[in-house]
Amino acid sequence: MSDSDHHDADAQRLRRVRSFVLREGRMTPAQQRAFEAHWSRFGIDYHGAAQDFTARFGRQAPLVLEIGFGNGEALAWASEHDAARDYLGIEVHGPGVGRLMNALAAREARNVRLYKHDAVEVLRDECAADTLSEARIWFPDPWHKKRHHKRRLIQPEFVALLASRVAPGGLLHLATDWQPYAEHMLAVMEQAPDWYNAVAPGAYAEKPDWRIETHFERRGLKLGHGVWDLLYRRR
Repeated sequence: MSDSDHHDADAQRLRRVRSFVLREGRMTPAQQRAFEAHWSRFGIDYHGAAQDFTARFGRQAPLVLEIGFGNGEALAWASEHDAARDYLGIEVHGPGVGRLMNALAAREARNVRLYKHDAVEVLRDECAADTLSEARIWFPDPWHKKRHHKRRLIQPEFVALLASRVAPGGLLHLATDWQPYAEHMLAVMEQAPDWYNAVAPGAYAEKPDWRIETHFERRGLKLGHGVWDLLYRRR
């Protein structure tokens, strides 16, 4: 099989992988109003063509991507406490996007833009090579049942796509509160040729200061869940 055939096969597999399964919750009136009032300021509509993020943010700054930001608590905090960098968030569930836009509007945030779209398609089609300085995927759906493991986002094809969009030396930060998924993440990343473990080969990381303990995480800790962080650098 030629290199182009391999590339086409990988592309076909990626098209079959979704970074989510849509379980849209009901939006509150305030969240619905957020789309009407704030989407034009914070939202980016998916068009399937590479974006000029420098133009979107109106400045040249390192770009941090968070995939699956949930209710936006961590992204709101990070962007407020790291004003020197720009933040791009991807989330498919409307209530969380609306909630975050209301929080961003309340403090007149300038360094955040959001997609309400599938992360695989945004990365593949709208992010040019070496666009990102950091990518964060915190508490993705672990897909507990064995027959659903193929739906997990952290797979070899996906981390290869991500590597093509993160600049050399850039950081990938993964976190999960489900030990079997942590082990799966570690196995995938240790075999990924474009990434190396920023701590030590085969090692998990201590929780970095930049990842705040969210309401979701506190709830899990009370239930006795552990939390595993993984830090990898782009070769």
